[in-house]
Amino acid sequence: MSRARVAVLKVLADQLSVTAAAAEYGYSRRHLHRLLVRYRDGGLDALEPRSRRPRTNPAATSRAVCERVVELRVRLTADGLDAGPVTIAWHLEHEGFRAPAPATISRILHQAGLIAPQPRKRPRSSYTRFAMAQPNEMWQSDFIHWRLADGTDVEVLNWLDDHSRYLLSCTVHAPVTGDDVVAVFLGLIEEYQPPASTLTDNGSVYTSRFTGGRNAFEYVLALLAVRQKNGSPGHPQTQGKTERFHQTLQRWLRARPPAATAAALQRLASGRRTWISQPPPARFTAWISPPCRRTISRLSARPRPLPAPLALRLR
Repeated sequence: MSRARVAVLKVLADQLSVTAAAAEYGYSRRHLHRLLVRYRDGGLDALEPRSRRPRTNPAATSRAVCERVVELRVRLTADGLDAGPVTIAWHLEHEGFRAPAPATISRILHQAGLIAPQPRKRPRSSYTRFAMAQPNEMWQSDFIHWRLADGTDVEVLNWLDDHSRYLLSCTVHAPVTGDDVVAVFLGLIEEYQPPASTLTDNGSVYTSRFTGGRNAFEYVLALLAVRQKNGSPGHPQTQGKTERFHQTLQRWLRARPPAATAAALQRLASGRRTWISQPPPARFTAWISPPCRRTISRLSARPRPLPAPLALRLR
């Protein structure tokens, strides 16, 4: 039995006076009188400790904002887009709301049952994030398989800037060949200048180091003095940025009607790239911050000519 109940019952049974009960059980006389009033109004249950939380909180997130957070989460998830707290905050600000902190948005989503508990997930503080210090310091590339409406298998080739995660290119091929990789890469060089290095897996369109010789892409990199980096076999985490972007791209494509032709899929991919070139500041999506965008704009404004041997070979 709680101390408040014992003190009140002692007074009601005339075993102790209010003054004596207050002194024995550590209450002030004023508070003990309050407990007696609460007992008369609600019985023994009314003597339990009450929350000191204010009845109202002017700084609390409004109901309209909470409802909009839930709506944005559902809509962005259905569209296959990033729907994290930072992205939702960006959308709220552009809709004229005063966006709460990401932690508040996360709490709203938890209360709405829109975030599945993951107690065994590693804490974000344990991650070791690596990224190049400047744009054009390293480009990553990889491709995914995708099926058209009639079941035809095509491949989507992507190029990302490692520093900014800017989506340099997103093209559809059936299938991706070494010549496609070279053609897209040279087109990007004309627009953004050559990178200092590239990072890819060990696909035959990127390297022939396990089969001997040198393929077209490796030849171009050697002529441009671009350092080639390849991930360890069976270790796709090395190309983590492209792997993560492929998840986002696939969710985005699944949320739309299946493309009937490769050209239709290319229009979808081009639309995705247009949207993602000016995106919200979302984590784990291929996006470019304003400083990086200005840097790449300056780089692309001063295109350098290709080396003479390579230019002659490509004619």
